[in-house]
Amino acid sequence: MEQNEAPELLSWSEQIEVREQWLLKRYEMLLPMMRERGIGMWIVVNEEFHDDPLTEYVAPPRPHVGGRDIFVFVDAGDEGLRRMALTGYQEENVARFFELPRLSPDPAQRRSTEEVLRDLYEEYRPGKIALGFGGRRGVTRSLTHESYVYLSEAMGPEATGRFMSAADLIDEYLNTRIPEELPHYETLVHLTEVLARRALSNEVITPGVTTVGDIRRWLYDALWENGVTTWFQPDLRVQRRDMEEELSGSFLAVSREEMVIERGDLVHLDFGICYMGFDSDWQKMAYVLRDGETDVPDGLKRAIANTNALQDALIQASRPGLTGGEVYEATMAEMERQGIEAMIYSHPLGNHGHGMGASIDFRSAQGGSQERLARRLRRGSYIAIELNTRTPIPEWDNEEVTIMGEDPAHLTDEGWVFFRPRQEEFYVIR
Repeated sequence: MEQNEAPELLSWSEQIEVREQWLLKRYEMLLPMMRERGIGMWIVVNEEFHDDPLTEYVAPPRPHVGGRDIFVFVDAGDEGLRRMALTGYQEENVARFFELPRLSPDPAQRRSTEEVLRDLYEEYRPGKIALGFGGRRGVTRSLTHESYVYLSEAMGPEATGRFMSAADLIDEYLNTRIPEELPHYETLVHLTEVLARRALSNEVITPGVTTVGDIRRWLYDALWENGVTTWFQPDLRVQRRDMEEELSGSFLAVSREEMVIERGDLVHLDFGICYMGFDSDWQKMAYVLRDGETDVPDGLKRAIANTNALQDALIQASRPGLTGGEVYEATMAEMERQGIEAMIYSHPLGNHGHGMGASIDFRSAQGGSQERLARRLRRGSYIAIELNTRTPIPEWDNEEVTIMGEDPAHLTDEGWVFFRPRQEEFYVIR
């Protein structure tokens, strides 16, 4: 396959079929996760016009348009995991995965959602009932106030007293990958690379003419042409000799859309794609040759080598079971030993671009967030190895440049493994 040739993607119907096969394997994982936390019941509520971000990962990834569709998972003891869907519509594809106790074909046997919820509580009397509230991340606190009140009134005050946050359960559930997902995520990352390479090339960029906004619009259209979407706006940052540096918090600010790409510029792209219920996150850098140049200046080559050294140190320090804080400290110690100015802000990937699980992040370390630093790396998890180094460039009168990298990877016993080869040379725009 040519370097800029997009991989073949599954059709939407094929994606649904594959993802529904994954559901059964995810259900096998769920009961041990619940029991480890003493959770007897987990309830996910999907509201019309307010989809819960969990729904497509616990139920068939199809549209759910009932006014309030409720998915209940119960530890039924020796019976194993019971799965019930209290939905507004009878749907055969939901019935393949859930009992539908509210929608009996016999009208005399039909019960209201409130009755089913009360009966389930009385039958199993779970010690803990996990709900989507109280977490730090949006996907762990997605239950609306109205739905919380509804569940409380339906199940009664005793059950309400057993409501608890499902945040830890959600974290492990979404951060645990199954082997069957990996080749599809590889395809996603491959497409991300192809579109990024094209965007940072002479196919899209004409020095002195093309603007940051032109590149961004090209990427939006490329997503449309490939039948995929994105979870955040494609961002570009331009560094230029003798240009005043703009910051946004601790990072280089995104360049304005009207900015024209000129010869001698460093162009950075931050870009991600949504496919098969997954998100990618990808950062690459290009150099625009000056008139008369045939290659990237040596100083910039040394700068990208520093970022590669930072990636190497992080990979070497990472092993399943270590905490994000331990990996961060070991990596930064190695950077100090090598004399490289480094910043690390790597985060989990998978079902969401800013996924669940352990981060390796300067903000947790400097902010003293012990809870976030103590999260442990899980074998098989996906991560965005996101980081940068700053290096003085002799050809720029020793002005410092920031070389940013972000590569999806998965964790093995030997450390992180990239889904696609990392960037060791700048993309060159002629």
